[in-house]
Amino acid sequence: MTFVPPPLHQPPLFDLTLGELLHQTATRFPDQDAVVYVDRDYRLTWRQFDELTDELAKGLMALGIQKGEKVAVWATNVPFWVALMFATAKMGAWLLTVNTAYKRNELKYLMTNSDAENIFIINGFRDSDYIEILYDLAPELRTMQRGAVKSETFPHLKRVCFLGVEKHRGMYSIPEILGLARTVSDEDLRARQATFTCHDVVNMQYTSGTTGFPKGVMLSHHNIVNNGYSIGQRQRFTEKDKLCIQVPLFHCFGCVLAVMACVNHGTTMVFTEVFNPVHSMMSIEQEQCTAIYGVPTMFIAMLEHKLFPKFDFSSLRTGIMAGAVCPIQTMRQVTEKMYMKEITSVYGLTESSPGMTQTDVTDPFHYRVEGVGRAFPHVEVKVADPETGAEVERGKQGELCCRGYNSMKGYYNNPEATAKCIDADGWLHSGDLGVMDEYGYVAITGRIKDMIIRGGENIYPREIEEYLYTMPGIADVQVAGVPSRKYGEEVGAFIILRKDVEMAPEEVRDYCRGQIAWHKIPKYIAFVKEFPLTTSGKVQKYKLRELGAKLFPEAMR
Repeated sequence: MTFVPPPLHQPPLFDLTLGELLHQTATRFPDQDAVVYVDRDYRLTWRQFDELTDELAKGLMALGIQKGEKVAVWATNVPFWVALMFATAKMGAWLLTVNTAYKRNELKYLMTNSDAENIFIINGFRDSDYIEILYDLAPELRTMQRGAVKSETFPHLKRVCFLGVEKHRGMYSIPEILGLARTVSDEDLRARQATFTCHDVVNMQYTSGTTGFPKGVMLSHHNIVNNGYSIGQRQRFTEKDKLCIQVPLFHCFGCVLAVMACVNHGTTMVFTEVFNPVHSMMSIEQEQCTAIYGVPTMFIAMLEHKLFPKFDFSSLRTGIMAGAVCPIQTMRQVTEKMYMKEITSVYGLTESSPGMTQTDVTDPFHYRVEGVGRAFPHVEVKVADPETGAEVERGKQGELCCRGYNSMKGYYNNPEATAKCIDADGWLHSGDLGVMDEYGYVAITGRIKDMIIRGGENIYPREIEEYLYTMPGIADVQVAGVPSRKYGEEVGAFIILRKDVEMAPEEVRDYCRGQIAWHKIPKYIAFVKEFPLTTSGKVQKYKLRELGAKLFPEAMR
């Protein structure tokens, strides 16, 4: 029997700010858990979370932060991260998310490019000491009065705060800010809220920067409230669900797909501070989570962990695997071994708030493991000729574009780049290649810049990757172009093997012969331990190209 999908439900859009949405949820489910951290027994109900963010918002006002000021947050998923997200929204500031992997020069670029007036930090992450980096860039912090910073490096910077209880020279701590909240009345907060609407900017995120310099994507309350609702609706989230959030909050995957979906539907947020497969598995089992989000590498890390069989995943129902191309085989394993029969995929980018399309829990299995679903309500999606922008026939490959409420407000102080991304007809161009079937279901086939051109032949890495995932012994694979003097580019495969597996390059080529076209068979094969990733989990293909050039210099001879 042929599957004919039902018509898409089109609920009305919400005209709510983040603060209004949170208050509605707290009114509906006051005593339900909102925020949970298993590793430190931290737990807040929706009422407590709403009250905490009110107090923090008043504390920010007491510091002198004005409507429209940027408040950067450079931190892992610590408890006060998500509180700061809603506190800034409630008093009219913009939350500016900072990649936790940033080093000195990257922080300098972001703070300068964004004209940020405020920053919240933690001690550091991995090999980066955030406090020392900030003191190095702004040594005035050690001597100047708090709240009156005058930095030579950051001329717009006024205040530095620590996202925790510790005290540091030149910085306010969270307890001090909450103490200052007493000097601001509820009436003062309501008066501030009357000065902005849901169409004002609430969040600014810098694109991952896999190519070129990162740009500040400005998103409004309206953008992310409504995107969050649709994301949760496609998974049938309710107040009875609990979502394990192991993805970083500085990325849209964390602060919109996860947090905004939960706040829209009253779903409990179960956080891990940083990704650790054991912590995630513990959180799922202990809290009986019904959903979990992750990029493919996170799910692979759990599935391949020696302790995986020890944990109970039977409470899981749904979730999202996204942020990078999702191997079909990994999707099947998650469905079977982690009980996620209703797993979904989302497609989008930061500039689209971020979701354009998503599969639905009721979609047939092959749709949910092989594609990224249909357009969200009130979002138009088309597949266009990359050269002309004209829509192509169904089933033909082209660039994915969208138009609707989810399009960003623009790139900060960069109208030229904004105009290149969003055309005169309002279509936001993704730079990704895909196809759409007769029912509107989308499948990603690659990225325009990832395309390998071998002697004039266009080769799309996704097709080769999906085939190689079926080879026993291969845990993960990425295909990228290797610079070639003769052909311009040759196909390169970068392979992570399963534990205790050995393999020779010729075995890989033998596996391909007769199965995929000869010109798609990888000429160059490298076995690697890991892929170069952004902190949000996206594979940096341009770095694989650079690695290929180093490993296989003979290609240029």
